[in-house]
Amino acid sequence: MGKLNEPLAALLKNCSLPLALEAMGERWSFMILRASFNGLKHFEEFQQTLGIARNILANRLGRLVDHGILVRVPMEQDRRKVEYRLTDKGAALLPTLVALRQWGETYGPGSRLNAVLVDQRDRRPIQPVRVFAEDGRPLVLDDMMWIGRDELDQDAVPARPIKAANG
Repeated sequence: MGKLNEPLAALLKNCSLPLALEAMGERWSFMILRASFNGLKHFEEFQQTLGIARNILANRLGRLVDHGILVRVPMEQDRRKVEYRLTDKGAALLPTLVALRQWGETYGPGSRLNAVLVDQRDRRPIQPVRVFAEDGRPLVLDDMMWIGRDELDQDAVPARPIKAANG
């Protein structure tokens, strides 16, 4: 198996992976995210559906809000109550969540009785999440390497979308 030859020690301060793990790096955060993708929005819904302790749920929801993954929105009917809604940043985690679930289905002891994620139009299972080159070629580990951003052509530098939280 290949390797990415990443300068790991040098990247500890500037790498995006530890920052992402700080926001999402534990089980309950992913379970709350999955519940959000399934339409749950209220504290009580999360608590009852997930069976999570109230103090842990409050902590994780707060962390997800602090990291801009969810946003607290007062309900129109009762401004004392709030909904937790996915932001664009949170919605962008869908491929990550799907990839983790697919990995668990492939390598975990999971049950074949679980629901299957399908294309809504055709009702066919979705393809496994993969990594692709800019030109659309599927890539494997040996096809990739890390380089500094300063080594990229200016027109090849990936754009970093900046979007406000949606409601």
